[in-house]
Amino acid sequence: MSRVFPAHAYGPGPRAACFWAETAHPPDHPPAEGEIACDVAVIGAGFTGLSAALHLAEAGADVRVFEAESVGWGASGRNGGFCCLGGSAASDAMLRRLHGEEARREWRQGEMAAVATVRALIDRYGIAADTHSEGETVLAHTPRAAASLEARAAQIEADYGVTPTLIPGEALAQAGMGGPFYGALTTPVGFALNPVRYALGLADAAGRAGAHLHARSPVTAIRQEGRYRLATPEASITARRLIVATGGYSSDDLPRWLRARYLPTQSNVIVTRPLTEDERAAQGWTTRQMCYDDRFFLHYFRLMPDNRMLFGMRGGLFSSPRFDARMHRTIRRHFEAMLPAWRHVETPHSWNGLLSLAPDLTPFAGPIPDMPGAFAALSYHGNGVAMASHSGAILADLALGRAARPLYPDILRKPPRRWPLGRLRRAMMWPPYALATLRGD
Repeated sequence: MSRVFPAHAYGPGPRAACFWAETAHPPDHPPAEGEIACDVAVIGAGFTGLSAALHLAEAGADVRVFEAESVGWGASGRNGGFCCLGGSAASDAMLRRLHGEEARREWRQGEMAAVATVRALIDRYGIAADTHSEGETVLAHTPRAAASLEARAAQIEADYGVTPTLIPGEALAQAGMGGPFYGALTTPVGFALNPVRYALGLADAAGRAGAHLHARSPVTAIRQEGRYRLATPEASITARRLIVATGGYSSDDLPRWLRARYLPTQSNVIVTRPLTEDERAAQGWTTRQMCYDDRFFLHYFRLMPDNRMLFGMRGGLFSSPRFDARMHRTIRRHFEAMLPAWRHVETPHSWNGLLSLAPDLTPFAGPIPDMPGAFAALSYHGNGVAMASHSGAILADLALGRAARPLYPDILRKPPRRWPLGRLRRAMMWPPYALATLRGD
């Protein structure tokens, strides 16, 4: 494999203390063995691959999913569990400049459709994903950020057709949002969930529909010989169609088209022990809204149903046990600065994972150029719960040779360009990360 981060990032170390892994355990899906033939081979058992497999199996396709580790082992089982608007990191101005206003508006509707896709899957299959939160709240960490919330609310109403709720700084305490904030804006779209339980629910539904899932089956080679031929350590697979759903855990040579079309970057999460009622009152944080701020090193956080606080933070350009420990100290420092009454509260769970960025800061779901019958979806920019699930449903239709039934925005159809610097492209993040660190953002 040809990967961007050091080997440690792809091993068990970064997820060893992941909270989600303690809440649910994947069944023992067998590894792939021997000669296997199928209609569609799916690489990756995260949200994208599982959604694709489920929709394919329901349509009667013979589909096999090949996962290097276990269901939800990568980003799908390590994220903060925010099913919300997003998928692109591009500003409105950038979307408008690159794609036009009509495409930008269609993309915003696509975000809404993606959240609805997840809700429909949870409801249809009775997935017990510990959902909570009425939409998502952005908290202003500076007076300048607070001053922009009114205009932001108007844009949200225009783009999504929903009415957000503006909370002025003096009302935050009453809303249960005690902290160093100057205002908040709640958009009534989306909800929080347990990502591992959601992933396992998708896997169970796909299996009941007839899909075959293979764990501990990393795909090590892809050849195109009329049909697609895949190799794993113990199997040789022949498939009429191929779906690549590996996201930030991709390899530049599987297939070679992926080379430099994605940039992995880290996101880090800590989870506290359960907080007592007195502790929650002392900080003034009692809301169960999923929240985030607009810093460069974005913070995302929520009080979960069992009264543990989840606190996530973007950042981290290196990967080793030493750097994992350093990043834990950094995120812990940010946690204590934001929620000082909880400085004494232990955070026994701490982990990180890789998300994927595209050069144009927009995701892709569609056919792989020059590989007939092959499809890929990737680069959800840290908001993959909804858009990955939605993209998987789109890829299923495309692999079946029919028009996509879910809303399929033009922006999502555009294949990503290549990042400069090839395997060294991670270095492109060093200057903006260093500048943001100096600014304290």
